Amino acid sequence: MTVLRLVLGDQVSHQISSLCDLVHDEDIVLMAEVHQEATYVPHHPKKIAFIFSAMRHFAQELKQKGVNVRYTHIDDKDNTHSFKDEVRRALHDYPDIKSIVVTEPGEYRLLEDMKQWEDLFGCTVEIREDSRFLATHDDFALWAKGRKQLLMEYFYRDMRKKTGILMDKSNKPEGGEWNYDKSNRKTLPDDIQIPSIIRFEPDDITQEVLKLVEDKYGHHFGDLDGFHLAVNRQQAVQALDHFIKHRLAQFGDYQDAMKQGEPWLFHSHISYCLNSGLLHAQDVIEKVQDAYHAGKAPINAVEGFIRQIMGWREFIRGIYWFYMPDYANTNFLEADVKLPDFFWS
Repeated sequence: MTVLRLVLGDQVSHQISSLCDLVHDEDIVLMAEVHQEATYVPHHPKKIAFIFSAMRHFAQELKQKGVNVRYTHIDDKDNTHSFKDEVRRALHDYPDIKSIVVTEPGEYRLLEDMKQWEDLFGCTVEIREDSRFLATHDDFALWAKGRKQLLMEYFYRDMRKKTGILMDKSNKPEGGEWNYDKSNRKTLPDDIQIPSIIRFEPDDITQEVLKLVEDKYGHHFGDLDGFHLAVNRQQAVQALDHFIKHRLAQFGDYQDAMKQGEPWLFHSHISYCLNSGLLHAQDVIEKVQDAYHAGKAPINAVEGFIRQIMGWREFIRGIYWFYMPDYANTNFLEADVKLPDFFWS
């Protein structure tokens, strides 16, 4: 039985749940660059270029493994420019497909659309949990149940206990404190040397994407100048290792510092790799923890960094799904004035 496996642009991971039982010589992996996802809100051209390039590199890797990949490029004449219609087109072209498998998307609007596909297409649609996160939706709901306030700090502590990350042999926090935020606020010295971030020269695939994005989305806010992002797993790992070697040790001291003309300072610049699937949270956390145990970075740096991933990233995702769809309409500050045009420039 042929299975159609849809892989979204932020799911470029060989470990994604939709591919965990892939049958190479039978199943079809569908990937599609669609206008709808690039424009439902204004996206920076570099973000669009990164996603398209990462998708194309991932599709290439799958093909090299012998996987049947159906790939729709943004400029294909038959592109319907929506995931739903690209799935419909694939079902028409491959009548042997009996079921669809996809890892849940990161946005409520897209998940709600996918929930209608089974009735719409008349075949089984399996929406699998996104296993790249440390806490499932049920985990978060169970943690939140009965609490008057949902505070990241307490969620973060429970995640540390659950995973054993930065916990000593007696199940106490490494260094004796749960949170070293007070040690993350030092003033940046005038003579401090700021290490450069790692930059990757765009290859032929990325160069082609940059030309397409400039043509189709160059009118969006921002520009494509100086594109240097990691676009595959190998480069993403290099970016992580570069951060650990050159900037992690001082990340804790100057986490909240700012300096004119220095956008990165000692930050990791890997969030886009995490959010796309090129890096997995567990792998990143364990590598940073290993650096602490090897004496290569102090506790305030390692804890401060891990808190951003195990704390804020997991917590905000949990909050989003816990409160949606009502969350989309909340307006605590009662803001009702349109954003000024210069916000986008």
